[in-house]
Amino acid sequence: MLKRVDDRDGQSTGADAGNAAAPQEHLGKSVRLRNLQLSFGPRRVLQDLNLEVPARQFLAIVGRSGVGKSSLMRLLVGLDKPSGGEVLIDGAPVTRLQKSVQLMFQDARLLPWQTVLSNVGIARLPDWRDASLEALRDVGLEDRQNDWPAVLSGGQRQRVALARVLVRHPSVLLLDEPFGALDALTRAEMHGLLEKLWLRHQFTTLLITHDVAEAVALADRVVVMRDGRVTFDVDVPAPRPRERIDAELAALQAKILKEV
Repeated sequence: MLKRVDDRDGQSTGADAGNAAAPQEHLGKSVRLRNLQLSFGPRRVLQDLNLEVPARQFLAIVGRSGVGKSSLMRLLVGLDKPSGGEVLIDGAPVTRLQKSVQLMFQDARLLPWQTVLSNVGIARLPDWRDASLEALRDVGLEDRQNDWPAVLSGGQRQRVALARVLVRHPSVLLLDEPFGALDALTRAEMHGLLEKLWLRHQFTTLLITHDVAEAVALADRVVVMRDGRVTFDVDVPAPRPRERIDAELAALQAKILKEV
């Protein structure tokens, strides 16, 4: 059973119960958003957003469409620049693309003319074949390395997409509705896989989801975004592994839903 420890005083989160042998340089990093603002012309997407995510925490961000969740992810990875305020990774301002921060989308975006192995190693980093094979082993698809994306199921394609970000050894993993298009059974399997990988690799994780049940099942903490700000912030104190049918978690889901 996973023991959760509050990280706000710099202590470790429940991810410490995972693989203690994870390389130090690849461990999760803290994320801090300070008075963050983003505007497109007269339209304000994010306004005075403040948020602190301790290293190795699993945070879920929920909110209605158009509240700025995906825009926030682009700022975190360094794809866009804020109109005001700053993004800090381990205390350092984000001013360019962050190699230690990896983003996974709902669409797997696999290249159909490349094999599974080649899709995972698309950046062609040093020793990419061995590293890609190890990442595929992590997601349970080592035996599909020579297949083409067209023969994979939706869940398998998302596993390949997950392996593609794992091969870069992220310290911060950003997930933008990665399981939204999957059926319920496949989604539950992906939840189990993601939790196992988070415990093993100890990366900080930020998950965007419209599914409050998914947020409560996976995260240490859930925040609600509305009108470009964080308007609600709650810990999920339940031990892991979590029961899908649990009265306490159901009550917490209902409380979050009222804030969305």
